[in-house]
Amino acid sequence: MATFRKNGSKWRAEVRIKGNRASKSFQTKLEAQSWAVEKEKEFGRSEGILNGKSLKNAFERYARDVSPLKKGARWEIIRLKKLGRHSIANIQLNILSPEDIKSWIADSLKSISSSSVKRELQVMSSVIEKARKDWKWIEKNPCKDVDKPKEPPPRDRRISDNEIEKITKGLFYQNEEPIINQYQEIAVAFLLAIETAMRQGEIWSLTWDNVFLDRGFLTLPITKNGFKRDVPLSTDAVTLLKKMNNKGGKVFKSNQQSCGAIFRRIVKLANIENLTFHDTRHEALTRLARKLDMLDLARMVGHRDPRSLMIYYNATAEEISKRLG
Repeated sequence: MATFRKNGSKWRAEVRIKGNRASKSFQTKLEAQSWAVEKEKEFGRSEGILNGKSLKNAFERYARDVSPLKKGARWEIIRLKKLGRHSIANIQLNILSPEDIKSWIADSLKSISSSSVKRELQVMSSVIEKARKDWKWIEKNPCKDVDKPKEPPPRDRRISDNEIEKITKGLFYQNEEPIINQYQEIAVAFLLAIETAMRQGEIWSLTWDNVFLDRGFLTLPITKNGFKRDVPLSTDAVTLLKKMNNKGGKVFKSNQQSCGAIFRRIVKLANIENLTFHDTRHEALTRLARKLDMLDLARMVGHRDPRSLMIYYNATAEEISKRLG
C-alpha cells in the first residue's frame, strides 16, 4: 500500500506491495499521490489507492443525490462545483488529511472572505461526513480536526436616503407611476425589503395567496430557518404591494438571479460602494427597532433568539443621541 508523509517542505511517498518497495519525494502531495498510483500499477496491485474515491467523486455524488433534497439546493450545488475545481478535489479520500484542508483554507482566504470560506468548509465537511457514515468511503472526517476561520466583524452597512433615491431613479421607479417593467419591479422589491426586513429569496418566492393586504400581513410558508413566518405590513409596504399586478401566482414574476445582476449593475452605475441587496435587512431592522419592542421585532423578522438582532441593528451614536433629547 502507499503511505505519505511530509518531510520539511516536501512530500515523501512510499509504496510497498508483495516484497516490492519504492519511495520518492515530491514538491506537492498530489504529485506524490500520482506517482504512487503509477507504482501500484507497476507492482500489479488492483486495489488500495488506485481504486479509491476522490473528494471530487464525493462532491459529484452529493450534488446528484443529496443536495436536490434541500431547500438551498441551487447554491449548494454551485458551491460543490466550485470546490470540485480546486486541486484538493483530486486527492483520494483515504489519504485526505487535516493538513490538506488547512492548505485549502489558506489558499481560499487569498481570494474570498473568511465567512465564505467557513460556509464552503461546512459544505465540504457535510460531504465527507456523508461519505464516512453512509457511503463508507472514508474512516474519519479530517475536517473535524481543523479550526474554522475566524468570523469577521458583523457587517454594519446602512443605506442612506440619498442612496435609496439614486437606486430607485436608476431603476426608473416613480411613486405615482405603475409598474410596467422588470427594473421597476426590482425597485419595489428593494423598497419592500427596507420596509419589512424580508430576505431577497423570501421576496421573490412570495405568492399572492399568502398576501393579505386587507389584514395587514403576509405569510412566508418556508423561510431560511425552516419555520413559517407571518410578516406585518406597514402602510408603505401595503402601498408597494398594491402597485404590483395581482393576477395570482408569484408577486414578483421576474427571475431572482437576473434581478440580482441588474441590481448590482445599477448600484455600480450610481457610484455607490460596498452595498448589497442584503444590506436592506440591516437598514430595515434598524428602522423597525424604533417602532417595535425587541420580542415583536424578533418575531417579525424570524429571529428565534432576540440576541441575534444585534448583528443587524446598526443605529449610529448620533441617531441614538437625537432620540435621547
